[in-house]
Amino acid sequence: MTITYEWRGDFDNASVNALHAEAFDHAPMPIDWHTQVRRHSLGWVTAHQDGRLVGFVNVAWDGGVHAFLLDTMVARDLRKAGVGTELVSTATQGARSANCEWLHVDFDEHLRPFYFDACGFEATDAGLIALR
Repeated sequence: MTITYEWRGDFDNASVNALHAEAFDHAPMPIDWHTQVRRHSLGWVTAHQDGRLVGFVNVAWDGGVHAFLLDTMVARDLRKAGVGTELVSTATQGARSANCEWLHVDFDEHLRPFYFDACGFEATDAGLIALR
């Protein structure tokens, strides 16, 4: 069973909503991902296995040199199989090809080994204001 990865790959909203609900442990929501990513993102990466969406990451940007990973998600049955790492690698290539100079990500503490060890991110100082 081969997994294919595609920069700005095709997807349907229902599949991304189901994958997001599984990845972030919440009920499915009716988000219009097509409109959102086409309006605000540099790109996104899809991972499909036998026609099933098994991975997705959104690459937002500032319109210049900064790109940002958002909503990295992998189907539960394929976690720890390298899908997330390949999603991030493909996103990195897409951002680099668009002449971005930086790729940022923020994440929960339990994901440090994934982003730092598996994907090659480096720790930086950053700031955050909680708005809710």
